[in-house]
Amino acid sequence: MRTQIVIIGSGPAGLLLGQLLHHYGIDNIIVERQDRDYILGRIRAGVLEQGTVKLLEQVGVGQRLHREALIHSGIYLTFAGQRHTIDFKVATGGRTVAVYGQTEVTQDLMDARAAAGLRTIYHAKDVKPNGIDGASPIVSFVQEGREVTIDCDFIAGCDGFHGVSRQCIPSSAIQTFERVYPFGWLGLLSDTPPVAEELIYTRHERGFALCSMRSMTRSRYYLQCSLDERVEDWSDAQFWDELRCRLDPEARDSLVTGPSLEKSIAPLRSFVAEPMRFGRLFLAGDAAHIVPPTGAKGLNLAASDVHYLSQALREYYAEKSSAGLDGYSQRALARVWKAERFSWWMTSMLHRMSADDGFAERLQLAELDYLIHSKAATTSLAENYVGLPF
Repeated sequence: MRTQIVIIGSGPAGLLLGQLLHHYGIDNIIVERQDRDYILGRIRAGVLEQGTVKLLEQVGVGQRLHREALIHSGIYLTFAGQRHTIDFKVATGGRTVAVYGQTEVTQDLMDARAAAGLRTIYHAKDVKPNGIDGASPIVSFVQEGREVTIDCDFIAGCDGFHGVSRQCIPSSAIQTFERVYPFGWLGLLSDTPPVAEELIYTRHERGFALCSMRSMTRSRYYLQCSLDERVEDWSDAQFWDELRCRLDPEARDSLVTGPSLEKSIAPLRSFVAEPMRFGRLFLAGDAAHIVPPTGAKGLNLAASDVHYLSQALREYYAEKSSAGLDGYSQRALARVWKAERFSWWMTSMLHRMSADDGFAERLQLAELDYLIHSKAATTSLAENYVGLPF
């Protein structure tokens, strides 16, 4: 089997890259170890920057998004029991974000790929990138008991933090940077109306809380929790009671509760691998970096990565130039580190970092107070949240 680009991983990063390459006339095959239903069953956030929306429009999958997405022009910050508005439109000259679930993005991209007749190989076991430091890389895997190989020009590793792509790079050729946070997020999904028209980020003495949404009838809520917590120890009633404790009075009165559709605990970490290229293997998305979800950057960073990579590959095939490929890692990492900084800052400002650190608590409150009263600080938050330019 032969193709120009093998993409490992059929999450949003791999699927979007595949559609962009197809748009540029570049042949590609996606190899995925799981099945379609497993991928669509993963619950992820879905706050999309305008740059991400434009990429989805470019590959022809913006129709349902524009019908169903919720356009948000700001967020609420709650601390010391009071709610404050951060208006993105005012601070950034009219820019907004779209709330549209990652599962929906994935579904749209899968449907577009199928409609275009592009090949995705599911249930690929023991996937191995080979020859990545030479001129003729190969991806091998086992399917239905037999070994399959695909010859290609380049490999795109879009297979997530635990995927094989980054792991196959020699340790001497890659450097990693990591910050693991001493808490996680307990999340609950319910078929209940949102508590407010905008997302509510709450800094509370009992811990952080976030009120988010998937639609006007489906809500997603998060509570900061200990890494020692277990999902099975939290009943729905306990979750709702704790959430009420952390909300401002208006949100508490507006909260509609109901049975959970899903509950989970996610640890938080910041992670970056440098460089994002080794030979003919390029990393993109979670394979190269992780951000805590506080800043809503994960999916959007994956989108900017594949934008840069698809542009570089288009240049390689159309103009016979390797300049874009050679500069891919540096270009992508410049944006990655800005998003890492923003996500770390939001996380550090809004979470209870230590049970007995009164100094840190006072600093958080001072920073939040400065933020809501400073036009410059508000603009900085808004610019980063709606997304820095690609």
